[in-house]
Amino acid sequence: MTVKSMDEWQQLSVKILQAAGANESNAQSVAEALVKADLRGVHSHGLRQLSGYVKAIRNGELMPTAYPEIREESPTTALVSSNWTFGQVGARFAIKVAIAKANKHRVAVVSLVEAHHIGRLGEYAEMAADQEMVSMIFSGGYGVEKPVAVPYGGRRPVLSTNPLAMGFPAGKGPPVIIDYATTVVAGSKITQARDRKEFLPTDTIVDKDGNPTTNPSDFFEGGALIPFGGHKGYALMVATELWGRILTGADRFTKNPRGGMVYGHTGTTMIVFKNDLFQTLEACQQQVDTLQKQLHAVPPATGFEKVLVPGDLEDQAERKQRRYGIALPEDTWKGLVVLLTELGLEDPCKNRTHERRMQ
Repeated sequence: MTVKSMDEWQQLSVKILQAAGANESNAQSVAEALVKADLRGVHSHGLRQLSGYVKAIRNGELMPTAYPEIREESPTTALVSSNWTFGQVGARFAIKVAIAKANKHRVAVVSLVEAHHIGRLGEYAEMAADQEMVSMIFSGGYGVEKPVAVPYGGRRPVLSTNPLAMGFPAGKGPPVIIDYATTVVAGSKITQARDRKEFLPTDTIVDKDGNPTTNPSDFFEGGALIPFGGHKGYALMVATELWGRILTGADRFTKNPRGGMVYGHTGTTMIVFKNDLFQTLEACQQQVDTLQKQLHAVPPATGFEKVLVPGDLEDQAERKQRRYGIALPEDTWKGLVVLLTELGLEDPCKNRTHERRMQ
């Protein structure tokens, strides 16, 4: 593991993004999102994504200096276009629009189209929770041109990871944040396993013939991801496709080569509402705190240290890494070194960082 402070990783990311063509505001925003993902321990959506963004810029799939805008709106709804800039820039804009509308009208529904990779959905649920807002976020359309997930009972891929997130603000404790793909694992974790020459857990992917396999290479040779939870997870996968791509009308905005094969048809719907719709804010927060305490107090089963609440692992990672620095997996660091070399850059923190490696 290679360890640097948040500021050092931020500076390095901004340097790479600007060298690839991003303006300063977009570079800062994307770097913040990527560093926050690594800070929270979600390395699949952190700085390892930079090489993909640079490649997308070179291929004309991502417009690094564009800004999002509202295309259509009512008092409680909005359709936001990211204008094919970085997805994090568009998604941050969209959730802020939703929060502002919900603050005024108590409930808001905002959809995002024409966006590249929006990163970790949990970030936007956290942004809403910081403003005492409950949120539900659904993202779909990733598999229209390049499907990677089989439906329950099928052997041919037709959908994708179709992630969702939800956030519930608490009182004294951290918010409850639910954020996951509707496949057993996200596609980026398959890549990580292949690069690290690791096997996958059983019932994670199938090979090109629809047979279960633990070899990540089989995924890249015509295999596919599996929905989590059997038919129930598959139902959620379909729901996110409906909420994300179809409700937003994302297919109307497809513009080759923008977005590439993965993001060209994607749409994201964000539903945000005030926490005090049906009882006082204080009462709702207190009940969330009570539920968290009840769950934490349950004796752990064999093989477990403690019962956790959704979001606990990320909170633990953040507290630790704010104190000791953010530790990136070594393969991610090596990829960044290659990227810096390709762009003719040096690590801006090289001469003053307390970089260290952890076994």
